[in-house]
This record gives sequence, C-alpha cells and structure tokens, in this order.
Amino acid sequence: MSKKNRDKKSGLTEKKERVVGLQGTVSIRRFALVYVGLMGAFFVLIGFKPVQNVIDLNGIYTTGVVIATSKILGIANIPCTYQGSVISLPSIALDIKFGCNGLEAVMIYSVAVIAFPSSWRKKLLGIFAGFCVIQAVNVLRIAGLAYSGIHFRRTFEYIHIYVAQGMMIAVSLGVFFFYLHYARSDSKTAE
Repeated sequence: MSKKNRDKKSGLTEKKERVVGLQGTVSIRRFALVYVGLMGAFFVLIGFKPVQNVIDLNGIYTTGVVIATSKILGIANIPCTYQGSVISLPSIALDIKFGCNGLEAVMIYSVAVIAFPSSWRKKLLGIFAGFCVIQAVNVLRIAGLAYSGIHFRRTFEYIHIYVAQGMMIAVSLGVFFFYLHYARSDSKTAE
C-alpha cells in the first residue's frame, strides 16, 4: 500500500473515531437531559400539591410498603400494628416517609432505565424486574430496621442513616448495572 493510500485510510480512521466520540458525547448528553427532565417530572408528580389532591402516589405507595413490611414482621414473630405510614412495635415506632419507602430509589432507577438507549420491551422488563428487586430489599431493610430498633436501640440511628440508606443506594446501582448488561446488546438499535 502506498504512503498516499495509507494517509487517506488513516484520515478516514481519524474521522470515524471523531464521529464515534461525538456520538458518545451526544448519547451521554441525551441520557443526562432525559434523566434530569424525567426526574423533574416525577418529583412534580409526587410532590406537587394539586397533583397530590387528585392522587397521592406517595401515600398509596407508602401504604403498600407498610402493609408488606408488617406482614414480614408478623412472619418473623415480631408483634406490630400499623396505621397510615407508622408501624408500631413493642419499643419503637417507625414512620415510613418518602425516601424511606423505596419510591425514590425506584424512581431514580426507573428514570435511568428509560433514559438509557434500548428497546421499550427491554426498558419495561428492566423497570418491572428492578422494581421487584428494589422493593423486596427495601421491605426487608425496613423489617431489619424494626428488629434493630427493638434489640439494638443504641445503634439504631447509625444503622438507619449509614447502613440502611447506603445499602439501598448500592442495591439500586447494582440493579442498574445488571440492567445495563442486559440492555447493552440492544443499545445500537434503540427506539
């Protein structure tokens, strides 16, 4: 191959690399813009009073988490009652609020799945599977916090703030990495 042809080929390779790099930047920018836009929309949907007056998604969601956690505690022979967002135990009451109910973790995960380029079929399956895993871990986390509130009262705040919250972040991120692995094969033919 002559030097002239090699230079032409090299120039084409450089242009292809620049285009691929630019597409990567556009994809990252698109992901970030979609992510921020959808997170804003979800937070308005959850926290905006006029929307809450029509349907309180956070309240409905929290009630489901409280009931599921109370059932798990009953299976574990930990006596409890619940009313609204509060689970009452022998020596502690847990008030399940936004951020503790797992809705925020599911929203963050789901928005990331939607923003990532993949087919809608994979996105919906990813959101459903991620929701199930994140909520199962969250209900077990709240049950574990109830147990620690009864038996390890001195360390409850530490466990609640540092261990349990960190665990939810790690689980959500881990589930998203699994989704990325699953969706990656489809990323070139995104819809």
